[in-house]
Amino acid sequence: MTNNTQTLPIRKEIIFSGNIKAKLFWKGSASSIASNEVDLRDQLLTLEKPIWAISHSNQIGLTHEGVLGTSPDSEFVSPLLASVPALTIDQLGDPAFKAAHRTRYAYYAGAMANGIASENMVITLGKAGLLGSFGSAGLVPTHVEAAIHQIQSALPDGLYMFNLINSPSEPALEQKIVELYLKHGISSIEAAAYLFITTNLAYYRAAGLSLSPSGEIIISNRITAKLSRKEVARHFLSPAPADILNRLVAEGKITELQARLAVQVPVADDVTVEADSGGHTDNRPLVCILPAIIALRDEFQAKYNYPQPVRIGAGGGIATPASALAAFIMGASYIVTGSVNQACVESGASEHTKALLAKAEMTDLSMAPAADMFEMGVKVQVLKRGTMFAVRANKLYELYTRYDSLENIPAQEREKLESQIFKKDFETIWQETIQFFNERDPRQVERAEANPKEKMALLFRWYLGLSSRWSTNGEKGREMDYQIWCGPAMGAFNDWTGGTYLAEPANRHVVDVAFHILTGCAYLYRLRMLNLQGVHLVAGLEKYIPTSPLA
Repeated sequence: MTNNTQTLPIRKEIIFSGNIKAKLFWKGSASSIASNEVDLRDQLLTLEKPIWAISHSNQIGLTHEGVLGTSPDSEFVSPLLASVPALTIDQLGDPAFKAAHRTRYAYYAGAMANGIASENMVITLGKAGLLGSFGSAGLVPTHVEAAIHQIQSALPDGLYMFNLINSPSEPALEQKIVELYLKHGISSIEAAAYLFITTNLAYYRAAGLSLSPSGEIIISNRITAKLSRKEVARHFLSPAPADILNRLVAEGKITELQARLAVQVPVADDVTVEADSGGHTDNRPLVCILPAIIALRDEFQAKYNYPQPVRIGAGGGIATPASALAAFIMGASYIVTGSVNQACVESGASEHTKALLAKAEMTDLSMAPAADMFEMGVKVQVLKRGTMFAVRANKLYELYTRYDSLENIPAQEREKLESQIFKKDFETIWQETIQFFNERDPRQVERAEANPKEKMALLFRWYLGLSSRWSTNGEKGREMDYQIWCGPAMGAFNDWTGGTYLAEPANRHVVDVAFHILTGCAYLYRLRMLNLQGVHLVAGLEKYIPTSPLA
């Protein structure tokens, strides 16, 4: 939590045998003192003004008027119990993050694949001064290029990011996306699901490095890495591997100067620590993994002495004012939302999917095989309420690990797959799979036709890949197969907004949700600062309630 214009509050009294011996006194009009719940809430929500807690008429009151003095006099006076500085939502987080990304707020809406984090979502956020990451994962290059044109036209100042997902089974596709980003001057990407630094990722980073006239390194291609493991964080907190850089120089993709500069800066400018989230996740608890990655960052900063330390943000589970506050208090430079945005009007998800998300509880989740890393056993977190996808996808992985080819699967199991899950015969599916990969990466088809195990994996991935598209497109008749990426944050958001106008999916707009999360965060911060100084107010103030739109 940063606040450049206010000093931190200090304890204003000493306790002796239960009696308050005030060191400071408040002087002002008694009419300005709030003591009932409605007025106290208004005081806490007047974020641009400091708050003084005082003892008046045998109860605690709050005010942001009057003056402080060191001794009582003839004016109306009261002991000062606590003070809290002003804190507007644009003061939250690290100013360096906001400056680097040209955003007013230390907040961004993370990418959700297949365009769920849509062009409309990114543009709507950008026009409100908020950062959004386009969900390019799973989309073909022509679709991504069209999105680039649309977003750049609407946001010429560059207030946006584009996702780059690790594609170990489709390296050619990853390369094409990187080349698109470089071609169109995409200066900020969100790198997700990486286990190590790939050639494509290093190429994007190094290709944007240059020297200023004064000899300072200019980083034109920024990377925000999304990760949940310390061993992965080490790669992004380090410079790009020298062997990859040398190979890129030899191939003529980067200059020798860029290679020299790349070993002086980390791969990532920002690292988003991903806790228990929707989609690819290790289900990490934020209170454990965030401090660990921050400490690791400090270790690498001491080792490399980068001109700008890597900023550490928090994502996964962030969907309420309380979770946002927890992240900032633990040292996050910025926060990232995900699941909650999928349920918003601007997302690319279907209306049926949004309705299911609006009913989700924190326990309505399950882990299922990931389409893009199926063979590796990587899993994603999905909604299990209202869909059979998780059960069916896990059945596919069980068969994949048990048998070496489609032909070895018992006839009874094959018949169940074709009639109950796929609803098509294997041969038809294989022909569709060939057509699909011929557009994305023909080499996968070649390998599969030479290896029965790979062919089985590719055919099973037909279902895993289409299930997310069925959810996005609202495919009729396939509702029970919808793959809906979702984390517990969705249930927490529904609990928080229950009984308010935000309970209805039609009222959930991505900018409004962001402003309520940030406003509630600042509100709760001020309340907690009072608590830490020994001031406790009525229980009804413990919850920030979104009563009306803020955007």
